[in-house]
Amino acid sequence: MPEIKELQDFATQVRRDILRMVHKVNSGHPGGSLGCTEFFTALYKEVMDHHPDFNMDGNGEDLFFLSNGHISPVFYSVLARTGYFPVEELSTFRLIDSRLQGHPTTHEGLPGIRVASGSLGQGMSVAIGAAQAKKLNKDKHLIFSLHGDGELQEGQNWEAIMYASAKGVDNLIATVDLNGQQIDGSTETVLPMGNLRAKFEAFGWDVMEIEDGNDIEQVIKGLQEAKTRTGKGKPVCILMHTVMGHGVDFMMHTHAWHGKAPNDEQLENALSQNPETLGDY
Repeated sequence: MPEIKELQDFATQVRRDILRMVHKVNSGHPGGSLGCTEFFTALYKEVMDHHPDFNMDGNGEDLFFLSNGHISPVFYSVLARTGYFPVEELSTFRLIDSRLQGHPTTHEGLPGIRVASGSLGQGMSVAIGAAQAKKLNKDKHLIFSLHGDGELQEGQNWEAIMYASAKGVDNLIATVDLNGQQIDGSTETVLPMGNLRAKFEAFGWDVMEIEDGNDIEQVIKGLQEAKTRTGKGKPVCILMHTVMGHGVDFMMHTHAWHGKAPNDEQLENALSQNPETLGDY
């Protein structure tokens, strides 16, 4: 296992990538990306059995599906820095003809991307389908997925959640990013979702929580525990509490930075809070 300091340094560099990517094109979603940096770092650097020599089928490895596709900056950064494609390509984010579009797509052939995402509410169904395919192929590897809390306001999720438990899809670990924010305000203001733990449990899932999703050690421990709960007849849900915009003081605890890029002065301020550790692209 990499040293915690090494993982923290990796996450810091990913935050720099996110900030610089959205600033360059004055477009993108920094808030949720910054909040999920520890999750992606833990998943790709420590928890998941994955192969950067990418093949679309994904046989013989764990697979990850990003449902809330608007947080593509953190996904692209971690994919690049774990060997899926050159780090220098991050500079093409959201440019015309780039493989790194605002929401991940498949027709550009970007390694690491197995499904177009960004139409919220669909990722749960995709992940369940992939998990069932693993079972049919007698592949013991796992499916991981990430979903926004506001995204759970989409009804398709709950059909899929009901289906997964009914069909014993117990090789799936679905993580919900609970930052309490969405594009128009707090989730409590826009559409309160009540007790999500009770809801998932009522739908037949094994539910656990990560109290601080911005603590790399807690995230690793939580994901590793979730792995031990697979194969026991129930899909596994992790409710992960994070702070939107984590790591940049003026972006934290507000929906204002859900989909807004920093200006030059704000970028300089944000980067000063996240010193370079691995080298910028």
